[in-house]
Amino acid sequence: MDKKRLNLPFTGIASFFRAPICEDWSKINSDVAILGVPFDQSTAVRPGTRYGPRGIREASSIFRIGEYYDFELDETFMEGTTVSDCGDVDMIHMDPHQCLQNTYEAVGEILQSGALPVIVGGDHAVPIPVLRAFKDRGPIHVIQFDAHLDFTDERFGVTESHGNPMRRISEMDHVSGMTQIGIRGQGSSGRSDFEDARKYGSTIIGAREFKRYGPEKIIKRIPESTRYYVTIDCDVLDPALAPGTGTPFPGGLDYYELIDSLRGIAQRGEVIGFDFCEVAPVFDPSGVTCHLAAQIILEFVAAIFKYKSKREN
Repeated sequence: MDKKRLNLPFTGIASFFRAPICEDWSKINSDVAILGVPFDQSTAVRPGTRYGPRGIREASSIFRIGEYYDFELDETFMEGTTVSDCGDVDMIHMDPHQCLQNTYEAVGEILQSGALPVIVGGDHAVPIPVLRAFKDRGPIHVIQFDAHLDFTDERFGVTESHGNPMRRISEMDHVSGMTQIGIRGQGSSGRSDFEDARKYGSTIIGAREFKRYGPEKIIKRIPESTRYYVTIDCDVLDPALAPGTGTPFPGGLDYYELIDSLRGIAQRGEVIGFDFCEVAPVFDPSGVTCHLAAQIILEFVAAIFKYKSKREN
C-alpha cells in the first residue's frame, strides 16, 4: 500500500539537504553537485576535519530543498533548483598526493556534467586540486574567506598543505586575481608572504577593516561582472559562533556578515563553484558549527541561483 512519508530529519540515510544520492559521477543530472572531501592529512595542529563532510551532511538534514522560506528576504530557498549528493572522494591513508589527485578527478567529472560544484572539506589544502580542475574555465577571480592568509610557499619541502593553498592557486594560469577577506591573528604566513601576496596583486582585507566598513563596501572592492570561485575556511567566523575548527582565532566575522558578503558576491558576478572547509566536529560536541556550515552553504547556493536567474532573464 502506497503511503506518503513525512520524512522527518532523523529518518532515512543522511544526505546533504536530503537530496538524492548520486555516487556515479558520470550520471550527474542536477543543477548542484555537493561533494565531500574528508581530507585532513595536511593539518599541522589539530586534526579532525576528515569528519567535516559527514557532520555537515547530517546537520543539513534539518533542511528540505525548496521548502525553506525566509520571511526577512521573502523567498523560498532553492525553489526549482535540483541537487545531488555525490558522496565523498575516496581517501587513501598515508598517501596525501593520491587523495588530492582523486579530488581533482572527481571535480573534473562534476564540471563535465554542467552542475555547480559545491565542495565540503576537509582541511584547506582541498581547494588546490579543486581549482586545478577548473584549468580550462578561466579567467577566474578567487575570493577567500579565512582567518589566515594561507600563502606560505613551503615548509620542509611540503608545498601542498592547509597553509599554502592560496600560494598554489596564485600560480595557476587560469586564476586572474584574488581577494582575501577576514585575515587576522597568528598563522603560518609571515611578513614576506604578505608582501608576496600583494606583489601578486591580491587584495587583502583584515577582519578589523571588514568590520569598520561592512559587507556592502567591502564587496565593491571585488572586480565586478567576472567569474568567481569562493573558498571559505570555517575559521573566518568568530570561534564563539563556530568553535569546531582546527585553528580558531578571536575577532572573526559573524553569521550575517558572512552571509551578506556571499549574497553580495552572487549578485556581483557569476559564481562557478565554492568550497567550505576546516570544520572539525570533534572540537564542538554541541554540533553548532556543523549546523552553521550547513546553513551558510544552503544560503549561498540559493543566492547563486537567484541572481543567476535574474541575469539570464
